[in-house]
Amino acid sequence: MAKRIRVVGALALAGGLLLPALPANAQVEGGGWTPWSPSFKVQQVGCGTVDDLTFKLSCSSGSGEQRAERRYTTYSTGTHQFEGSFRITSMGGSRISLKQTFGASGPFFLLAVERGGRLYSVEGGATIATGATVGTTVRVNTVNQVGSTHRTYINGSLKNTTSSPNHSYYDKFGAYRTASGAGPITVVWSGIRFWQK
Repeated sequence: MAKRIRVVGALALAGGLLLPALPANAQVEGGGWTPWSPSFKVQQVGCGTVDDLTFKLSCSSGSGEQRAERRYTTYSTGTHQFEGSFRITSMGGSRISLKQTFGASGPFFLLAVERGGRLYSVEGGATIATGATVGTTVRVNTVNQVGSTHRTYINGSLKNTTSSPNHSYYDKFGAYRTASGAGPITVVWSGIRFWQK
């Protein structure tokens, strides 16, 4: 009997060790998602630097291009979900874009942060959420259904919906000085995942 218990226990442990290898489900809008691994290019412009998933704008310049980002593969059909969490570790500036969905003709949706923790849409200035203060981890999901809608979730709650015309799109995240913003800022991203359907 003791031998049988040990065998069952070993099988349960082995099964537990195998579970993390299974594809994780999308955090929002469950059902029908397939994990996707798009390639990316690192973009470092001006005082922007990238060290793996740490993105830094080291200057306080309010002019010129200051960028530290990952730019992912372009897509033009289907529904695509991005997920990632960011934590601002230092911020002397304000109005820095953290997550972008680019369209065929340029910026389509830019999620930016102001000093004090307000997250807002750069196009139009609408508040998306609050509480993105230094040291706080915030999860971002964007779901872009090409030809229908683009939806933004903060910590699992739907915060913004806008139309998504039939165009090509790509995802970017990191730190980018908006036209009215300035650094410095250091932001660490984690848990980056993509799905499509």
